[in-house]
Amino acid sequence: MSTMKRLVNPDFDRFERIGKPEAVYAEGKSIEDLVEIVKTYIDTKKPLLITRLNNEQMEVMKKLGMRVNEKARTASMGKIAENSGKTVILTAGTSDIPIAEEAFETATFLGLEAERFYDVGIAGIHRINEPINYIKNNDVDSVIVVAGMEGALPSVIAALVDLPIIAVPTSVGYGVNFKGITTLFSMLQSCPSGVAVVNIDNGFGAAVFAYLISRVRRKNQIR
Repeated sequence: MSTMKRLVNPDFDRFERIGKPEAVYAEGKSIEDLVEIVKTYIDTKKPLLITRLNNEQMEVMKKLGMRVNEKARTASMGKIAENSGKTVILTAGTSDIPIAEEAFETATFLGLEAERFYDVGIAGIHRINEPINYIKNNDVDSVIVVAGMEGALPSVIAALVDLPIIAVPTSVGYGVNFKGITTLFSMLQSCPSGVAVVNIDNGFGAAVFAYLISRVRRKNQIR
């Protein structure tokens, strides 16, 4: 008689093995599965980040004592690291903020200091002056740029600063935006060099990439 393997099997050693933590993706998971996962992390005193929670799941995570960011749809407890580096997160518009907040919560979980400048898109291009001045006058390792529509903001930022740009296309836009595909293609066609593009609406992936940039840079500074 066959037996089913346990459904929850956390990879507690992932950070030590490859320098990146395991995160729990909540979509498609039942409340019962998530509660079991959280209790496993609580019992082992390990930090935990959960992404893409729905409203019902977030209420349960609050009751379990997790820190919930409703706009980001994340829940977390603890941090993987401290003082691991610094990134700046920009959005083109306010509709892009939920994805930027996912990046912010992930960056914070990874020990990055993350400064946010929202609604600084090219429709009012003078608004980028403040974030550009901040980036140039602080010890920033990378810049995460979150944009929908035609996705032009990462190219503009890449033309003005000497740092890696992590572009995040969002599914924000009218008809031919095709739920972010047009934005993704536009960012991949960026004329300025030094722009890396993650998947549509992937704030989590952008922040992990920013963390790895900081990790390598700071490690080299210590040597």
